[in-house]
Parts: sequence; C-alpha cells; structure tokens
Amino acid sequence: MRKNQLHFVKLALFFLLFVTFQTTHAQLEIGADIRPRFEYRHGFNNLFPNNTEPAAFVVQRSRLNVSYILDNLDIMLSVQDVSVWGDTRQIDATDSNNSFSLFRAWAEFHFNDNWSTKLGRQVLSYDDQRILGGLDWAMQGRFHDAALIKYKKDSFMAHFGFAFSQQSQAREGNVFTIQGASTYKAMQFAYLKKTWKNSSASFLFLNTGFQNLTGANNNVADGVFYKHTTGSYFTFPINNVNFMGSAYYQFGKSDETTDLSAYQVSLEANYKPANTLFGLGLEILSGTNQSGDSKNKSFLPLYGTNHKFNGFMDYFYVGNHANNVGLDDFYAKVVFKTGEKSTLLAKAHYFLANANLIDDADKYLGTEIDLVYTNKLMKNVKLNIGYSHMFASDSMSLIKGGIPNDNTNNWGWAQLIINPTLFKSN
Repeated sequence: MRKNQLHFVKLALFFLLFVTFQTTHAQLEIGADIRPRFEYRHGFNNLFPNNTEPAAFVVQRSRLNVSYILDNLDIMLSVQDVSVWGDTRQIDATDSNNSFSLFRAWAEFHFNDNWSTKLGRQVLSYDDQRILGGLDWAMQGRFHDAALIKYKKDSFMAHFGFAFSQQSQAREGNVFTIQGASTYKAMQFAYLKKTWKNSSASFLFLNTGFQNLTGANNNVADGVFYKHTTGSYFTFPINNVNFMGSAYYQFGKSDETTDLSAYQVSLEANYKPANTLFGLGLEILSGTNQSGDSKNKSFLPLYGTNHKFNGFMDYFYVGNHANNVGLDDFYAKVVFKTGEKSTLLAKAHYFLANANLIDDADKYLGTEIDLVYTNKLMKNVKLNIGYSHMFASDSMSLIKGGIPNDNTNNWGWAQLIINPTLFKSN
C-alpha cells in the first residue's frame, strides 16, 4: 500500500510540474552529455620511464543538465558521474569510487536588459580560455563557487566576479586547508570586452588569494598571500588572415616569501582560402632559471583550458611545469576537410625552454606532432580520434625529473561525444 502511495505521489508531482510549465512562460530543457573515451598512454604527460608497461583504459563522463528560464530568472543544475570502466566491482550496492558530483548549480537574476547577477557553482570561461576556461577536455570539467555581476549593452560587456572558499560551516575561524591545482581561498576578477564588426578586445584583472600553511604537517595557518594576473586578448583580420593574440603579466607572491614577476605573450594567424585552414603561431611563457633567481619569473595559466595549448600530450601546465623554466612554443597547423562532416587536424610544436637550464644545457626541449580526426556521425553525436608523438631532447629530461628521453613517447585516443536534448518545453 505504501509503495502504491509513493508511486502516486511521484506521478502527481510530475503532472504538477508538467502543467506548471505548460501554463506559464517558463522554459524547461533537459540535456545529456555521455562521453566515453579510450586512451593508450605511452609517455603521456611525462616521459615514459624504463621497465614500465603502457596504460590503457576507458573513462566516461555521464552528465545530466537541467535548465529553467522564467521571466527574469535562469537556473542551471548539472550533475555528473566520472568513472573508469570497471572501477566498481560487480553487484556492488554502493558507488564506492565516489565518482558522482555536482558540476553546476547556479541562478541568474536579470534586473533589466543590461544588468544581472549570477550566483552559485558555475563555469568561468573567457576568450580563448587561456586564463579562465571550462576545461571541457577533462571529464570532470572546471567550476568555481562564485558570484558574478554582469553588464551588457550593445557590443560592450563587463563581468565582475567574487569568491570566498571554506571547507565547512565552522563556528570559529576561517582557515582554508585545501591545497593543489591553484585552489584559492579568495578570488576577485574584472573582465571587460568590446566587440566590433570583425574584431574584439578584452581586458582581465584577476586577484587570487591563497592560504599559507606551515608546520611539520603543513596544517598551521600563517596568513594569505596574493597573486595578480592582468592582461588583454584581441582578435582582428587583415585581408584574408585572421589574427588573435594575448599578453598577460603576473605579479605579487608565488608563495608567502617569494616575489612573482612573470609574463605571457601569444600571437596566432589563420588563413582559410577554401576548405583548408592554415595556421602559424607562437606563445612565450616566462620561466625561472634552473640555477635559481631572486624572484619567481614563471608564468602560470591558472584556471584555463590548458590541454588546448602547448601540445595535446599535456607536457606543460597540465598538473605540471609550474615554477619551472617556462616555455617558448612555436607551432604550425593545418585543418583539412576530409568529408562533408569530417576534418583532420595536423599540428606540430617546437618547444624551447624560456629560461636557462643548468650547466648551460641546450634550450631545445622537443617536437610534438598532434593528429585529430573529427566526424559528426549524426545529430548530437561526434567522433574524435587522436594520435600524438613527442620527440623529446636530452634537455627534456632535465625538467622531467631525469627520466630518459630516448624511449618512445606517444599517445592515442578515441572518444564519442553524445549530447542530445532529452526534453524541451515551449
């Protein structure tokens, strides 16, 4: 009897929601993002050591997105499971791998046509995602628990963001002990962008505060140090060539006692005469000499989609290469149209250390070749297949913990992206 009552309540609630959405101007949309990816790793993210076996696995994102719009209110909820095939034993009653999480949960209030505020767990993604990006390649993605004040009028927009991080609803104190991945205790930023017919320019100022922890167990709070990142991103055409670039400066503290002074500059040119795109580019990220320096001169792209840059094998700035010798990345790419719905990207990177290596070692680090095939199989279904190869130099070993550079370093992968709209009202 109780089971039947519960079933009735569920049906009644569903009917009530259905009637509500059909009799108001509300818009409800439910979407899915199913993304299985196979990877073969033989030198991915780092040089392949001696006497080691390669890794192979399938990882999958299973994400459910629900958006709701009514008058001046927008709401987004997104939950996900990120797991490796086989990481939970058969007939296990619980999800013992702790793979389920809340990815987005925010509400946006529109005060008028120009002003709004957005509160909650959200993605912060701007420009080419070098400094702030959604990191969609990583199955878990990247989010921020933050508040935004947004302004937009015609071709100008401004966003002002604020965040303050704590681990619990404490009764006293505000110590924040979560460390790693540039996890901040406090964050504020201002982002301004102006768009013209075929060009744009933006300005970013980002202030991040980190809890300084000392003691034998690194658990004693000793103040907060701040890192500042400011700069600009731009796009413009000259004849049939499209240019894009950026320039950023980082200053403040890299830790409680070390001053920071670092920079990043980039420029890319793309030309597409017909069905083929040709591109040339460079990015320079300053570094610190291996022999040491009075300041930290290593630029760190804090919260960007770093897999997108400096080679797909993630040798630089993807959980690594922080406070290191920096990077000069010269690259060329070609995107071929291989069919009505398919393309092939071929990209080559030539890597140099930006700062000096020990014993005046050669700054040449290596060359990476990336190939990515993309095919839109059907509506809401896309196939990606990739292969990358790193030809590392002796100097690469100097910045990768002394691992030999003469082993084969390659990586292959294939993924399906399935993201249909399951339901949409109105």
